[in-house]
Amino acid sequence: MLKSGLKNSVAITVTEELSAKNMGSGSLDVLATPALIAGMENVCMNCVQPFLEEGSTTVGTKVNVSHLAATPLGDTVTYSCELIEIDRRRLVFTVQAFDSKGKTGECTHERFIVDIGRFMSKL
Repeated sequence: MLKSGLKNSVAITVTEELSAKNMGSGSLDVLATPALIAGMENVCMNCVQPFLEEGSTTVGTKVNVSHLAATPLGDTVTYSCELIEIDRRRLVFTVQAFDSKGKTGECTHERFIVDIGRFMSKL
């Protein structure tokens, strides 16, 4: 059952593919901010997906992120989220990201539950 307080976490290794240099968001071989955000969205999406009706998913609509520290290639980033608010189809999460040296990012993230068929038919 979808309810406030649901939590999820996932760990990823920072690869060259996820670097700011590779993604075009910077010139250094560190975790790119877009990759940090993608990890934050992913941990939230996977937190609630098992509780949704068949044919439904969530889409991200808002991310208020702080990228607090650089994470080098080869390090591991662990993302942890908690579902803190449910307002009909609107879901709000808090997310934290930690690497081997400490907190590297935090955000509030909003997602909406959508019917996949209906959503895709509008494109």
